[in-house]
Amino acid sequence: MSMIELKYEVPGDDFTRAGEASSDVKRQLKKIGYSPDATRKVAIAMYEGEINMVIHAGGGEAYVNIDPDKVEIILADHGPGIPDKEKAMQEGWSTAPDNVRSLGFGAGMGLPNMKKYTDSIEIDTEVGVGTTVTMIVYPDGKKV
Repeated sequence: MSMIELKYEVPGDDFTRAGEASSDVKRQLKKIGYSPDATRKVAIAMYEGEINMVIHAGGGEAYVNIDPDKVEIILADHGPGIPDKEKAMQEGWSTAPDNVRSLGFGAGMGLPNMKKYTDSIEIDTEVGVGTTVTMIVYPDGKKV
């Protein structure tokens, strides 16, 4: 299998379209025979990232690079940035507004779940500039 490169626009403030990119990636991984466990992890982590971009950043771009050894997900936005990454990684901590919470989102599990379902996560953020999250999932859960 050769490397597959995918790019998606994640719309801002549109919960009806959030998850379209992760659903497409899940279909692509199934189609090429990626392991079910790795496919599930990629789909969950990417969905959480998409929702975060909709809630907090007004959308952004998602880049997914698939090869036999790993799936790399890069989520980039031009939102407000994350003022305190350590707090943001705590389960239950959220800056989501009440109207988002009333829709069932913003429970403070986005970044913790992204970390839980990936083998590697790197968060590059600058307040007032934006955030780029890079996640890697290995097909067997181990670095090659």
